Amino acid sequence: MKQTESARDFHHRLIQDNSEPGQFTIYKTEDRQGYTPLPHTRRDFYKISLVTRAEGILSYADKSFHIRGNVIAFFNPMIPYSWEPISQDDSGYSCLFTEDFIGHHLHSDSLSKSPLFKVSGNHVLVPDQKSMTFLNGIFEQMITEMRSNYVYKYDLLRSYIPIIIHEALKIEPLEKKQQPGSSSARISALFLDLLERQFPIASPQHAVRLKNANEFASQLPVHTNHLNRALKETTGKTTTEHIADRLLKEAKALLLHSNWDIAEIGYCLGFEHASNFNIFFKKQTGQTPNHFRKEAAIS
Repeated sequence: MKQTESARDFHHRLIQDNSEPGQFTIYKTEDRQGYTPLPHTRRDFYKISLVTRAEGILSYADKSFHIRGNVIAFFNPMIPYSWEPISQDDSGYSCLFTEDFIGHHLHSDSLSKSPLFKVSGNHVLVPDQKSMTFLNGIFEQMITEMRSNYVYKYDLLRSYIPIIIHEALKIEPLEKKQQPGSSSARISALFLDLLERQFPIASPQHAVRLKNANEFASQLPVHTNHLNRALKETTGKTTTEHIADRLLKEAKALLLHSNWDIAEIGYCLGFEHASNFNIFFKKQTGQTPNHFRKEAAIS
């Protein structure tokens, strides 16, 4: 897998100054250094871009768009994307923010269905002139607040994100141009990419976010049965089998190459109780995690 680009690296590569993006930053497109393409990779932050003038090809994991003129585009850490500029006469805004910045209140039922939080949603939208004027004002206000000395400016900046998202929910999506391949192949590729995105696990405090077929299907978004049929057709395995295989692979790696205890490994793999992890591991391998670790140490 390609390495995920951090907000700090992304910011410094495009803006090339000494400022630190922290949990939130915003800039005008005109402030970028040059018009170099963005490579196809993931970033570890969310981004919303309001394009007032540009032409280029914006590609996500399963679709691509020919961008001309006014659009608003959403990006999240689960989806790799790239940008190939055609013109060098670009203008607009982008704000970058982390999962910690947006907080749990933005994951309410209504906002979780927005383009920002879906792996296979409508990420590129075409605002009419009324929406463009409104959104342009919001982004300009965020830039003003970002430059201010107001002690609570980040609380204020955080409050603008749901306003942008709700405005975007009213806007028609740009017609997407699917990449070649069957629907089942695209869904399978998205699922496998999303599954792999959760690994490797960096610490016992970082548990996998998606643990079962329903949670993966909800993120894509497709019905669980549709996802299962697509995977069976293209890979010969069910969704549950793919998840179990990947969890087992990570479990073995952690048992062999970390000093975490069994309960910690089970927790970060999505098992609330160590006993459930023991049952899963023994069913898959014929031995307990503890026996597997001890046997590996002897050999």
